[in-house]
Amino acid sequence: MKHDREMVKTIPLKNVYINGSFWADYIELVRKEVVPYQWDALNDNIPDIEPSHAIRNFKIAAGMEKGEFHGMVFQDSDVAKWLEAVGYLLAREEDAELEQRADEVIEIISNAQREDGYLNTYFILKEPGREWTNLCECHELYCAGHMIEAGAAYYQATGKTKLLQVAVKFADHIYEVFGPEEGQTQGYDGHQEIELALVKLYEVTLDEKYLQLSRFFLLERGKQPHFYDIEAEKRNGSHHFPGKMMIEDKSYSQAHALVTEQKEAAGHAVRFAYMCTGMAHVADKYKDEKLLAACRRLWRNVVDRQMYITGAVGSQSYGESFTIDYDLPNDTAYAETCASIGLIFFANRMLQIEPDREYADVLERALYNTVLAGMSMDGKEFFYVNPLEVEPQAAEESRRYDHVAPVRQGWLTCACCPPNVARLIASLGQYIYTVMEETIYTHLYISSDAKITLNNKEVLLSQQTNYPWDGNVEITVTPEAEAVFALALRVPAWSEEVELFINDQAQALPMPEESGYILLSRKWKPGDKIRLQLSLPIMLMQAHPRVRHAAGKTAVQRGPVVYCLEEADNGANLHNIFLQSSQSFNIKEGSEHFRGLKIITGEGNKKPADHWGEKLYKAQETIPPQTMPLTFIPYFSWANRGRGEMKVWIQTNI
Repeated sequence: MKHDREMVKTIPLKNVYINGSFWADYIELVRKEVVPYQWDALNDNIPDIEPSHAIRNFKIAAGMEKGEFHGMVFQDSDVAKWLEAVGYLLAREEDAELEQRADEVIEIISNAQREDGYLNTYFILKEPGREWTNLCECHELYCAGHMIEAGAAYYQATGKTKLLQVAVKFADHIYEVFGPEEGQTQGYDGHQEIELALVKLYEVTLDEKYLQLSRFFLLERGKQPHFYDIEAEKRNGSHHFPGKMMIEDKSYSQAHALVTEQKEAAGHAVRFAYMCTGMAHVADKYKDEKLLAACRRLWRNVVDRQMYITGAVGSQSYGESFTIDYDLPNDTAYAETCASIGLIFFANRMLQIEPDREYADVLERALYNTVLAGMSMDGKEFFYVNPLEVEPQAAEESRRYDHVAPVRQGWLTCACCPPNVARLIASLGQYIYTVMEETIYTHLYISSDAKITLNNKEVLLSQQTNYPWDGNVEITVTPEAEAVFALALRVPAWSEEVELFINDQAQALPMPEESGYILLSRKWKPGDKIRLQLSLPIMLMQAHPRVRHAAGKTAVQRGPVVYCLEEADNGANLHNIFLQSSQSFNIKEGSEHFRGLKIITGEGNKKPADHWGEKLYKAQETIPPQTMPLTFIPYFSWANRGRGEMKVWIQTNI
């Protein structure tokens, strides 16, 4: 489906109200538990976790308290992401207490900002006078980007301009410092984020210079002579972090080549995903086909060769980065939560350019698996790293697994993931629909009420579904009056059978177009009802033959949800369990920790170990396997019952 990209519209978050049991429960969890808990963490009010000092840094910079900067060089960004999440929650519904708390923080931030617009507590407090001298390592533009995103989100939710004014003042300062003109810095940040934030600021203010600056940062990356080397020479080779990896390994921050010439996902996975999101933003705004071609090329490399079945990306702990094609180890996987969030950002922006179901399929895969796994089901513990296989003793005692935690943590020294999860879930309403010309695209199936403007008239869409546990989706269409327009419904690639009804009348199913969307174009009347029935088969998934870590193994998936075995249900030594390729499964309702979820049960074979004795190796012998019942739980729900083994890819008897 080809569309004029100028006509693509997203739906304001205020116009989408998520209800129903699954995602509404998660949003309320963010409101009632996650955001208050993170507020306490940012204010150092939680015993037994490492102090954040993030709010106190701003208070000291504002002259409200005495003290020194504490935390990571990017500590400011945690506060900004918290404020962004609050903004999204306030767009959903009013909350006077939460808004007052946010306003108080915004006042502190405003007072901490310098007169020239600069705002970064690390440099204001710890290294005044050295601003913009180490962009490669010190995250100044990264922190600025998150503050800009917070300013835009809070303004759109509340209409209040104070944080937006902080963002604009800071962005104007950056516009003066960076650019192609003589006397300006021809450089870019080591951690991409400012690029996508500036486009959001442009979308709020319609000031073209922010869009121009985003494009400048993207197209400057990778030019020669290399900016990192130039600024390092000016610092006489000094560096912020131990070692010079960030400076010397240009691919770590995707600065090894011009962005339009990069062909493979390389380097730090979060930086890569944020960069690609910014590239897609700018390519769309400027109709830059060369930049868009690079986005498509990098997308293909990620999803075809470097993405886990859980939607995780970035497989190695060194540099939190990609490695080579098909290198997807399970027990040493890095798979940072933020990287999957970045992949969702990238997929969402590509959906706004071209409605291809693959973008939404990948978005869902990352959302329902890695992102949700990154937070405990009570919202108070978090994973930074998301492996697909865990043996707790090895994770705790072997240095090879130093990055792997067998249980979630109350907070993290590098706390980027917890507020990132909060802001994504709080903003989920923005990902369900887009409008292109006279077509409303439904990308996600989430119970919700949405008010959409089409041809200057309102259309109300009400979704009711128990997705992802049930493939039945009902959509009530209520235009202001009878109107002709099209609704496009995504058919996920995993759905083998589809049925369609309009006003309870079965429809000859129009084949999805190449993009994977069913296009329903007709005169719609108020109260028209669509029912889409998607099959949800239990699928035994295999990996590409070149993924050696999954050779001879199977993963269980139903809809977008990947399942795993956990020791609590299946005993220890999960590596000795085998599935039969002809296995049949049952679905049952979860209980206790898993109430409201669907659990999968079946049978497997397990190699007996008690006969073995003390010998490490011996000749092969035939020992009948033990048949045992198996219980598979959604991957995102693992590690909510304490410490234990977990495994996604299971040995298979073919």
